[in-house]
Amino acid sequence: MSRYRYLVPPLTLPFLFLFVLLFLLFFTVFSGIVTAAFQRLGIPIPVAYSLFLFSIFGSFINIPIAEQSSYVPVVRVREARFFGIAYPVPYFDWAEQKIVISVNVGGALVPLSVVLYELVRLWGIGEYAVVGEVLVAVAVAALLSHAVARPVPGVGIAIPTLVPPIIAVLLAFIFGGPYKPLIAYASGTMGVLIGADLMNWKRIKNLGAQMVSIGGAGTFDGIFLAGIIAVLLV
Repeated sequence: MSRYRYLVPPLTLPFLFLFVLLFLLFFTVFSGIVTAAFQRLGIPIPVAYSLFLFSIFGSFINIPIAEQSSYVPVVRVREARFFGIAYPVPYFDWAEQKIVISVNVGGALVPLSVVLYELVRLWGIGEYAVVGEVLVAVAVAALLSHAVARPVPGVGIAIPTLVPPIIAVLLAFIFGGPYKPLIAYASGTMGVLIGADLMNWKRIKNLGAQMVSIGGAGTFDGIFLAGIIAVLLV
């Protein structure tokens, strides 16, 4: 026993070091890709890297904004007696459940702030037509995202990860022009946020989840990856 006890640290330390090295490598490469995508939107490097960090770590932060009540079926057991013998009899009943609706920082607030900043900037320099194109692209992406989004009981609204980037890239090439990266990012992020989450607002309370996050859970991958992949592809 004592002989094998001392063999554990030398064997585990190389694997631990390799894991940390691979994690740092992945983090560096991934952060570079995301930062490059934000740079294509005209965002300076320090701000772009800050947005990357806010997106990643902000995905764990949910800000409560509302609370709803719903009634979910539960199984209860009552006792029935027959000739003095007690028998358990299960039956269905309805119990009130509180659902906290929150906004995810990384999946909702960060992309929303980027898109609003770009739209205000374009409006300020007189690019009214581009602002209109972005809004139309977001509306089309929202309708298409709503068509493929599905409610998952106990989790929230989920959407296939690769569908939003494909929609965003197609819309960017359809509208064309020098602002394709912005159209791709806006339609990829806001399309999912509006189409998958906000347009399914009435279905949220029937999912049986105690908390539903707008821009989080099943839609965070669609929102975050859609914006980044779409920008890089165009």
